[in-house]
Amino acid sequence: MPQSLQEISMLRDELEMLMRERDGLLRVSGAAALFVAEMDSVQLPEVTLDAAEILAESLNELTEDTLQDALSAVKNKLQLL
Repeated sequence: MPQSLQEISMLRDELEMLMRERDGLLRVSGAAALFVAEMDSVQLPEVTLDAAEILAESLNELTEDTLQDALSAVKNKLQLL
């Protein structure tokens, strides 16, 4: 296989891997966003509250489009259950 075709194949494989990883991260982010939205922070122990705060701050740093994609990924998964 010529080098350029081999490089294209390698790039295609890398891109497919990155897209699978993105899908997984969107599902995790969407599930985390739903979890944070539904949790009752008053009843959480202090150590758990600190972790929940870090999680909420991380979710707030996502762009609106990414968060919408994440929520859509989770909602699609929930509809299959």
